[in-house]
Amino acid sequence: MTVVLVTGGVWWAGGEDPAAGQLAAGPAAPGGTGAQAVAGAPAALDHKAKPREGAPGHAPAPARPKAAPRPVPPPSPLARSRPTAVAVPAITIEAPVTELALDAAGRLGTPPVDNPRVVGWYAKGVSPGERGTAVVVGHRDTRTGPAVFLNLDSLSPGNTVRVARADGRVAVFTVDRVRTYAKADFPDKEVYGATGRPELRLLTCGGAFDRTKGYEANIVVFAHLTDIARKI
Repeated sequence: MTVVLVTGGVWWAGGEDPAAGQLAAGPAAPGGTGAQAVAGAPAALDHKAKPREGAPGHAPAPARPKAAPRPVPPPSPLARSRPTAVAVPAITIEAPVTELALDAAGRLGTPPVDNPRVVGWYAKGVSPGERGTAVVVGHRDTRTGPAVFLNLDSLSPGNTVRVARADGRVAVFTVDRVRTYAKADFPDKEVYGATGRPELRLLTCGGAFDRTKGYEANIVVFAHLTDIARKI
């Protein structure tokens, strides 16, 4: 017969499990009258164990609200520097820049019609990235076919315009809106006026075409400076 010592000071003998009730009652807990708990059992059998977080029937703790992202401040205006190239990724164009001036009637000139892939910048005005409104003009088409700004009116708010400058910086503008104005009602102040921050206007022809008078309207893209990059 084998003698076995069970934790808690209870002796029993034999090769079978003890019958119910063979476990002797230990001394009452201080201040209590009941039997001592079996070794290894929870300290208080008359209380339910606290459910673990994530267990069935237990609601998960509410997630902490995410902090709102801090707004990115606009870049500071750049010093004057002539533009060298203009890229508009949304319509897959990248074009060199030539300088434009006003004609005898005070109207802004246009890039040469024999080079439809070039855009023109009004050189007496603000350079792209300076505080103020810079103006860039391109043909929609010429007698030889489509030109650089053929799809300018398909741009949408959020598209970007990237302007490489002679100082090695790239001024990145974000499109705010695209408008078409009849030439007879063109709002000079709205298009060319300063707003207190670096802005850019892209212009081309639009509306119906008349063989004797040309296009009846102008398409204008309004954009403002949102970043400074190193590559176009």
